Amino acid sequence: MNAASSPPSSLPPVVAVVGPTAAGKSDLGVALARHLGGEVVNADSMQLYKGMDIGTAKLTHEERQGVPHHLLDVWEVTEAASVAEYQRLARAEIDRLRAAGRTPVLVGGSGLYVRGAIDAMEFPGTDPAVRARLEAELAERGSGVLHQRLAEADPGAAHAILPSNGRRIVRALEVIEITGRPFTANLPGHEAVYDTVQLGVDVARPELDERIALRVDRMWDGGLVEEVRALEAAGLRDGLTASRALGYQQVLAQLAGECTDQEARAETVRATKRFARRQDSWFRRDPRVHWLSGAAADRGELTGRALALLEEAVTA
Repeated sequence: MNAASSPPSSLPPVVAVVGPTAAGKSDLGVALARHLGGEVVNADSMQLYKGMDIGTAKLTHEERQGVPHHLLDVWEVTEAASVAEYQRLARAEIDRLRAAGRTPVLVGGSGLYVRGAIDAMEFPGTDPAVRARLEAELAERGSGVLHQRLAEADPGAAHAILPSNGRRIVRALEVIEITGRPFTANLPGHEAVYDTVQLGVDVARPELDERIALRVDRMWDGGLVEEVRALEAAGLRDGLTASRALGYQQVLAQLAGECTDQEARAETVRATKRFARRQDSWFRRDPRVHWLSGAAADRGELTGRALALLEEAVTA
């Protein structure tokens, strides 16, 4: 178990399925939930947004195979994401499921959200004046300049945060200014608040890159541009978080005439590959993650290996 500091519990453990985008986490999460008598709790920050379905590869109701999924479609696209708020929501779901004897299967590639849900983690407050000043600078100078400043102050945070993610860059710089410490120094050690087993889905980089390219093609063919157009009418451009989501940011640029359809597709593929590498790097730093090869064409085989590993980890 990954909660060495926690007392033994008769409640079901939390199973977390993590790893980079397109690795196959969602399908594995459904399969494990079905075998374990569990329910899925979403840990993908963009899947919390209503209407952001195609571009986030949100499972359809049919693909969920009757397994209840929680924390999907929670926020409007105009709302800014909050890890602290997600932590509150996720722990409420986890506690409710465990009390009912159901296994919570946490599924997602948003590393900070996963840790916020399962680890002893408190988030520094905010200073409206500092935040307003940084946001004004972001609007005036762009995210690249602020990301360079973050790289000088906290290389680890800069590596984990995309240079285009102005909202998270501003938050990291705000925390540094408020606390006087690097943003990453505010992250705790690996101390879980639940009995937890983390399973990482590992796919070799060439195969993962191919999966990402195919997924982007499927998203475009499945109506991503139309989805973004509808969300634009609902205020997507004004959403500090949702408007910067992979795929959505690129389609918004396309709709604004800033690039062609093919350029938007190609940039989405490039940006997603970069993001997947950052996700993989984040989870590799956590020694508690048990890695499973996701290369198997037979999904049943992957599920079987995951269940065997879970049994081994629980008995250990």
